[in-house]
Amino acid sequence: MRPHMLKTTIAGSLPKPAWLAKPESLWAPWLLDGSALHQGKQDAVVLALRDQEDAGIDIVTDGEQTRRHFVWGFVEQIDGIDFSRMVTIGIRADRYRADVPTVVGPLSRRGTIHGDEARFARAHTRRSLKWTMPGPMTVVDTIYDAHYRSRERLGLEVARLLNEEARELAALGVDVIQFDEPAFNVYMDEVRDWGIAALDRAVEGLSCRTAVHICYGYGIKANIDWKNTLGGEWRQYEQTFPQLARSRIGGVSIECANSRVPMSLIGLLDGKDVLVGAIDVATSEVETPAQVAAVIRAALDHVTPERLYPCTNCGMVPLPRVVARAKLQALGAGAELVRRDLSR
Repeated sequence: MRPHMLKTTIAGSLPKPAWLAKPESLWAPWLLDGSALHQGKQDAVVLALRDQEDAGIDIVTDGEQTRRHFVWGFVEQIDGIDFSRMVTIGIRADRYRADVPTVVGPLSRRGTIHGDEARFARAHTRRSLKWTMPGPMTVVDTIYDAHYRSRERLGLEVARLLNEEARELAALGVDVIQFDEPAFNVYMDEVRDWGIAALDRAVEGLSCRTAVHICYGYGIKANIDWKNTLGGEWRQYEQTFPQLARSRIGGVSIECANSRVPMSLIGLLDGKDVLVGAIDVATSEVETPAQVAAVIRAALDHVTPERLYPCTNCGMVPLPRVVARAKLQALGAGAELVRRDLSR
C-alpha cells in the first residue's frame, strides 16, 4: 500500500514529444493535424502518465499534452473570445509581451472543454488524477478585453465558466482540480479586491479536492530576470496567504526550491494542504533526492506531513524531456527518503 503522507504531484505541464510540438517552447504550434494530431495528443498523454508513474508520483496529471498553452487550452473553446482578432499586450504587469485573443462579447462555453481529455486520462491511470486549468485572474491577464471593460467583471464571468467545467470534470472522476494563478504574485490589490472572490466562485460546490497554484512563472528568461529584481526575500505570498487561508480553496501550490521565499510563510496557510515546490523548473540541473528531501524537511517545520504534498515549482513544458524525466525521478525518490525517516 502506498503511504498516506507526502503524496507527490507536479504543478501541471510536462514537455511535449518533439514529434508533437516544437520542444522547449511556450505556445509551440502543433506539428501534426487532423486525426494524426488527435492520436498524437493521446499518445503523448499516455507517455506523460507513464513517466510520472515510473517516477513514483502519486497524483498525476495529463502533462497538459493536449494544450498549446495552459490558458489557451481553456479559452479556445469559449464563445465571445475571438482568435482572429489577436492583439499584442503586456502581461503579468508588462513583464513580457504576448499576442492574445480578444473578448468581443458575452462569454459562454460551447460545451465541455476538457471532458473528453479527462475521460481519456482517467481511463489510462489508476493513480489519483489532477486536472489543471487557468485561474480567473490569470485568464483575464492573458486576453484582451474589448467587451466587459472591467477586469473584475470579466474575471467573475471566467470564474463562472471554470466552475461549470470543473463540476463536469469532478463527475468524470477527476480527484483534484487545480487553478493556476501566477497573476496572484503580481496584482496584490486585485487579489484582495476580487481575485479571491473569483477563485471562490470557481471552486463553489465542487465534490473533489481543490488547489490553486501560485508561482513566480515558468523558467524562462523574462521570469528569471524579474525574480532577480525582487530582492533578498520574496514576500509576495505574505500578502496572499492569509486571504487564501480564509477562502474555499483546499490547497495552495507554491515555489520553494532555490527560491527566496521564507519557508515560514507557509505557516500562514493554516488548515490548507500545501503543495511545496521541491523541484526548480528554471534550470536543467537535476536535483538529487537528498536536495529534494531537504526542501520537504524544511517545510515540515511549518505543516504536518498529512497536509504536505511535494511538488514542482511550476510547469516543466519549457525543459528538455530527458531533464524533466530525471527531475520527476528525483521528486519521487526525495519524498521517499523523508517518508522512511518519518516511519522510523
